[in-house]
Amino acid sequence: MRTRHDSNDTGGAAAGWRRLKGGMAFGLLLSLCATASWSWAQATGVTDKTIRVGANMPLEGDSKSNGLAMKQGIEAALSNQSVQGRRVEFVAINDFYEPAKSVEAAKKLIDQGIFLMLGGYGTPTTKAILPVLAENKVPAVGFYTGAAFTGPGDVLNFRASYASEVEGAINAALAAGVKPTEVCAYVQNDAYGMSGIKGLRTALTKQPGTASIVAKLDQILDMPGDNPERNNIGPVGVYQRDTVNARDGYRSLKKWEETSGNRCRLVAIAAIYDPAVTFMAYARYKGETWVFSMPSNVAGNKMKALLKEQGITDRVIATQIVPALDSSLPVVAEARKALGQNLDPVALEGYIVGKMFLAIMLAIDGPLTRENFLKAARRQPYDIGGVKVDFTTDNQGSDFVLVTSLKDGEFTVAAPHYLESLFKQ
Repeated sequence: MRTRHDSNDTGGAAAGWRRLKGGMAFGLLLSLCATASWSWAQATGVTDKTIRVGANMPLEGDSKSNGLAMKQGIEAALSNQSVQGRRVEFVAINDFYEPAKSVEAAKKLIDQGIFLMLGGYGTPTTKAILPVLAENKVPAVGFYTGAAFTGPGDVLNFRASYASEVEGAINAALAAGVKPTEVCAYVQNDAYGMSGIKGLRTALTKQPGTASIVAKLDQILDMPGDNPERNNIGPVGVYQRDTVNARDGYRSLKKWEETSGNRCRLVAIAAIYDPAVTFMAYARYKGETWVFSMPSNVAGNKMKALLKEQGITDRVIATQIVPALDSSLPVVAEARKALGQNLDPVALEGYIVGKMFLAIMLAIDGPLTRENFLKAARRQPYDIGGVKVDFTTDNQGSDFVLVTSLKDGEFTVAAPHYLESLFKQ
């Protein structure tokens, strides 16, 4: 009996040991699964030590000054910063501001493994790469374009749209005494230029007695094709992209003045550098006293140099989508300290975009995934050192527009009384 009993004890101990080993193995398996599930939850571009984000930018070529400024701003914001113990890496690839090269750059970054694209540059280049990013589920965050893209894919825009910038300039002119019938536009004959016309339409729609002008703008906006004949219809002059011929657009505005009986006091421009300056110089050559406005994408150092070459020193206003460089806002003070003499509106925009990205990353609940990043972005508004960013209702983070004017070769904040005096001249 004892022998049997001993035998049973031995068998029970062995069975117990097997159960213990099985429990330990099961526990270890659960632990490994938990670790694996955490690891699997991490998005591409996230390791135990780093978070990699990428960008396509013109780091060489005609647009390199803006691309380099945007890059410097983002790098300054991300320098020595970490999220959940991981250092943030920013990788920018030159695309010469050419859509085909932008697609190549985006694909290369995706192959290298990136969490998201941050601060990419340009409207045509962004349009080209968004389908690639969408296909690979890579969010596009804080791109330097005012086209207000909503997709394809997940897009979070920081900057105000070109339409909002044009509307802001027009509203400032209206407040300074310009009549709605005295507002005209000169734009590129494509989607970029039409965004300016949309801003003009939005501003005029809010004013009484503008229904007939708005109808003309709708006619212009509804035209299909790559380069339809949009001149000689309303208070709008257009030029074909990749040209600088200002004569046809100028004649269109003169015809509008003649047929409507209203003169253009403000001409809102949505054009790139050389065509914009060519038009302004041509109008001045013709003796026009029009005040010109331009959006932020062409209101930097390059434009100031071109205006100086043409002897244009006044009667030009420009909008910016970031605070003034001498602002006392904390984010601007930080950017001044970090960037020094390299601080300009484009570099400041890059700095704010970088800080916005960090604020959202630090607000993520749980593992660092793209899904959790987007949830955090849309969950609450953010205060980026005094700059308000809100994605809770749409993908447009900021609608801030600052109106500046050209004085002594520099664009400075335009006070209301100065604008009033400007339009009385």
